[in-house]
Amino acid sequence: MRKQQMIWTAAVVAFLVLAGGGVAYALHTRTAGTSAAAATPSAAPSAPVSPAPADPLLPDTGPKVTGPLDLLLLGVDTRVSIPDWQPHSDAIMLLHLERGLDRGYLYSLPRDLRVDIPAFPKSGFKGGRYKITEAMSRGAKVPGSNRADVRQGYELLTKTISAYTGVKTFQAGAILTFGGLEKLTDALGGVTITVDEKVTSIHRRPDGSPRTLQRGGGGYVGPQAVYKPGTQNLVGWQAIDFARQRYGVQGGDYGRGRHQRQLVRALLTKALSTGVTTNPAKLSSVLTALGDSLVYVGGKTPLEYASALSNLKPEQLTLVGLPGDSVGSGGHYLGEQLLPEGKGFLKAIAADQAGPYLAKHPKLVNP
Repeated sequence: MRKQQMIWTAAVVAFLVLAGGGVAYALHTRTAGTSAAAATPSAAPSAPVSPAPADPLLPDTGPKVTGPLDLLLLGVDTRVSIPDWQPHSDAIMLLHLERGLDRGYLYSLPRDLRVDIPAFPKSGFKGGRYKITEAMSRGAKVPGSNRADVRQGYELLTKTISAYTGVKTFQAGAILTFGGLEKLTDALGGVTITVDEKVTSIHRRPDGSPRTLQRGGGGYVGPQAVYKPGTQNLVGWQAIDFARQRYGVQGGDYGRGRHQRQLVRALLTKALSTGVTTNPAKLSSVLTALGDSLVYVGGKTPLEYASALSNLKPEQLTLVGLPGDSVGSGGHYLGEQLLPEGKGFLKAIAADQAGPYLAKHPKLVNP
């Protein structure tokens, strides 16, 4: 394979793993000189940001990326560029890569997980026990204004996740909207997913149009899209709609997390099987599909991570489901908690011993 094709291959492999479910990056190739800053809020970042190089084929510089790596993707349901939007992290997925960077583990934390969120002077937050999804919004607040600093929220969320999981550092991460993930899926020509249970949409009609919010609230009305068990070829809106549902899904939010991880693997598989990895024109279309739906945070350039992950294949990406249960007080729902088996997996991740732990707890592995 020619050197240029090898670079494109590395870029797409990393992009689909990371943008789909572990960490995303903004590798803009629209015009020379375009940088990742075009996809970020105007506020100065509070976490280190590495813009993509103007020419994505430039050779890597500096120390090489080494494992193990821990990467983070936050899924949100609106545009991160809205100035006064207070962001909540509706999907929290983490990707752990072993020391050799040739095997990865993709797992999720429930959005309603009850955790201790540390004090965060930058936003004036004094700390307390809340749902983990709230860490983003509480950290994003800018004192004295209605403006939200998404990167600031990301900083508090990573501190919260680190304290809970024992993972000391996340080398890179991203905030990606569901709309951006839909565009990414369409840019690849859709994906093939084996639906493991009947899923009925709360949000979409069979033709893809939004269902109508019932007057006075209380849910939606109108025909519903249905995803039946079996192998399905899904376009962007279908793939995202399927992965968003939790009502009527086995395991509720835990089942939704399982479907989101399945979508990640389907995206990577599609990219590799359709020649996107060796076609610069196709790759450019995929990368530019995200637009301003992505914010990237990382210590190294996207290309450096891409090169480092060039040996990671779909079959080497293990999907892991962490079992949990609800937490309540006085008959009131407070959130979720992980069961001991799930907490044990987090300890194994922090020690880079995920493989041996899963060998002893095979039920945690999702198909």
